[in-house]
Amino acid sequence: MKKNVFFGLAISAVLCIPAFAALKTGARAPDFSAPASLAGKDFHFSLRSALQKGPVVVYFYPSAYTSGCDLEAHTFAQDKDKFTAAGATIIGVSEDSIARLNQFSADPSYCAGRFPVASDPGGKIAASYGVTAVAGRPGMKDVRGVAIDHGFFERETFVIGKNGKIVATFSSQADHLTPDAHVKKALAVVQQLASK
Repeated sequence: MKKNVFFGLAISAVLCIPAFAALKTGARAPDFSAPASLAGKDFHFSLRSALQKGPVVVYFYPSAYTSGCDLEAHTFAQDKDKFTAAGATIIGVSEDSIARLNQFSADPSYCAGRFPVASDPGGKIAASYGVTAVAGRPGMKDVRGVAIDHGFFERETFVIGKNGKIVATFSSQADHLTPDAHVKKALAVVQQLASK
């Protein structure tokens, strides 16, 4: 009996340890390129190219057309001119397909054609940043009633300086931030970078 209890506790402890820890401030941001969508049109996003213009805000989110992600995208769209004035590029990353992202990126209620979102099926980009991914539940539907057929990333935001190093990170889980607070905090960081 004691062996079974000990074994159960040991297994529970191992399962509670996260597989990855998100990258920290000062770390070099992993370079990536990915299929992406802007205003309903697909293209190939390159972090290296975006960094040549200035800082980049890379935000990982669970899924297009879910309440928190919709709020976050809408807030980024509303504040896009402020990010542009600070010289920053925004890129959202999820496991959503390009077909879903083409709709989401053009939707006036969400991305509104103001910034791109990238597809990371299988989560290779997310894993390189230490972002946790969880499997979707069978039968899950988005706010439109459409089935969600992919996994979900934890909500994590990284502000990457022009030198390719992470300047700031925000996590909904660790920092207890609402989706729109990710946007406000990222904006404050890029505005501070621009003022230096």
